[in-house]
Amino acid sequence: MGKPKVVLGVSGGIAAYKACELLRRLTESGHDVRVVPTASALRFVGAATWSALSGHPVSTEVWSDVHEVPHVRIGQQADLVVVAPATADMLAKAAHGLADDLLTNTLLTARCPVVFAPAMHTEMWEHPATQENVATLRRRGAVVIEPAVGRLTGADSGKGRLPEPGEIFEVCRRVLARGVTAPDLAGRHVVVSAGGTREPLDPVRFLGNRSSGKQGYALARTAAARGARVTLVAANTGLPDPAGVDVVPVGTAAQLREAVVEAAADADAVVMAAAVADFRPETYATGKIKKKEGADPDPVVLVRNPDVLAEISAGRPRPGQVVVGFAAETDDVLANGRAKLRRKGCDLLVVNEVGERKTFGSEQNEAVVLGADGSETSVPFGPKEALAETVWDLVAERLA
Repeated sequence: MGKPKVVLGVSGGIAAYKACELLRRLTESGHDVRVVPTASALRFVGAATWSALSGHPVSTEVWSDVHEVPHVRIGQQADLVVVAPATADMLAKAAHGLADDLLTNTLLTARCPVVFAPAMHTEMWEHPATQENVATLRRRGAVVIEPAVGRLTGADSGKGRLPEPGEIFEVCRRVLARGVTAPDLAGRHVVVSAGGTREPLDPVRFLGNRSSGKQGYALARTAAARGARVTLVAANTGLPDPAGVDVVPVGTAAQLREAVVEAAADADAVVMAAAVADFRPETYATGKIKKKEGADPDPVVLVRNPDVLAEISAGRPRPGQVVVGFAAETDDVLANGRAKLRRKGCDLLVVNEVGERKTFGSEQNEAVVLGADGSETSVPFGPKEALAETVWDLVAERLA
């Protein structure tokens, strides 16, 4: 079996230089990449660069090598087409089926998954015309990942920045791995919580946990690759923002609850993968707590935090909303998980055994997904994205 064939389309935006890094990641991971730039893109990065990095000749016109019918063959033979950056002009052409150069012809002939990574000024991204074009492309099965928020051309900042190439690569890798042309979460809004909350004792100390947020981020990345609009409520992770995901940073359990409840108002599914502190200190010391010579420290009185998972499960704002919880257990894993599933009232509960050297901070996980309908789905030890795929498979079944 040959290398997966990827077409990297590059349209004419200042972010075109970032596509060189995406090209490098694709080729180094064993993909056969053909770069198809627009004429405008070559004003930012020359054909010689694309040809040298990909190992293939580069053209923008349908008239080159006419005997090979490139405007048809390139799209027909591709396993994936990714356009990065995708300008407002390119999104408009793709949505309306225009075919005035090699890239737009390739998009019309491709029968494989297509990923667009938009990059433009905020006003252009938010314009109703662009939003309608994006909606059209998503409705047809394309994955249009949300732009990042940050520095744009000149002194401008806002939403419209091209996501980091490494994160676009992760979306492409997941889309290729699934091999499905129509993403099953297209048109859905999902909320994922990740990381571990921290409850402050004083300005320098807090009560926390060992959660790294990696499983939640795997869930967010996987949902984006399956076409969903994703809101990621991230508690103290320090991880790079996944491409195409709206990230809401939080610190405490109270802040996480507020963010999740707000985002869940129009969500089709909520996956609570964060490790939310059950308790917080009753009082907060405004100054650093000092050690008293010859005396024991004052006891720390704890009070309960709100139970976010139970609250979301009981008060679902949308009919048919699917709620998924996580149960990190150290003993009697399945028995405790079944009891928690009944107590929390969620549709699915991902149960795994945790400890100092288990799950937390690891790139791997294993779990059993319990369903309120009595189902049990075992996920063997493996990458956290494998568990994420299983969770979304089960969510998609229930949404359908």
